[in-house]
Amino acid sequence: DYGYLGTRKYYDDFDLSVDFKQVSDGNSGIFIRSYIKTGVIISGWQVEVAPPGHHTGGIYESYGRGWIALIPDDKQSILKMGEWNTMRIKTQGDVITTWLNGEEMTVLKDEKIGQGKGRILLQIHDGGGIKVCWKNFILKEL
Repeated sequence: DYGYLGTRKYYDDFDLSVDFKQVSDGNSGIFIRSYIKTGVIISGWQVEVAPPGHHTGGIYESYGRGWIALIPDDKQSILKMGEWNTMRIKTQGDVITTWLNGEEMTVLKDEKIGQGKGRILLQIHDGGGIKVCWKNFILKEL
């Protein structure tokens, strides 16, 4: 099972930094310009948080186009599994940029993201041995 922990406010253009530690395997992430339709069905874009080799810092469109920005193999080792990592996400207009531990992971220009409206949400898992810890949220509106 999983759910979301998110902001009440909608954020369009922002610069977000957050620390996370992936304690065990499993997919999680940070949704941007997103909203919950019903139950756990979400409309929007997820910046991936996953084990090494599974595109942490990449961008996935939920219930839409799927993966729209994958991380190249030479950047997969930037994630430090079981240690604290820093994810930075900057959205401005139709451009989203992600960094992991200070290394640029992706820059994506996408008209559909540019038109998106919604909240910032964490994907929270329960059960199945999945555990991700979060701390030090710093959000700056642009």
